[in-house]
Amino acid sequence: MTAMALVGAPLVACKDPVETRREPASGAENRGLAAIERAGCGSCHEIPGLDWPSGRLGPSLEGFDDVGLIAGQLPNRPDILAAFVRDAPAVKEGSSMPSMPVSEDEAADIAAYLYGLDHD
Repeated sequence: MTAMALVGAPLVACKDPVETRREPASGAENRGLAAIERAGCGSCHEIPGLDWPSGRLGPSLEGFDDVGLIAGQLPNRPDILAAFVRDAPAVKEGSSMPSMPVSEDEAADIAAYLYGLDHD
């Protein structure tokens, strides 16, 4: 019985990869990239589709939809990502990412862009 529980445990702990696949609303990806450029997200992150700047202070955001947890602790969902983009210190205590000068709509568009990057 114990061995069966251990064998089954990893399957229960893994999220369904299909749940990470999201199709953004029409136009949200383009608005998201524009907001990323305007807010200067590339100064800290490497972001596919953004030629310059390509910072390395923060993690690369390539394949973001496959990341297990946002900032290593938060569920990887668009609404949580949008809140994190706007005010990371309020969403995750101790975050080194600063609050960003983006509106709620811009943060949602940034999340749409990041989730639409990689559908491998």
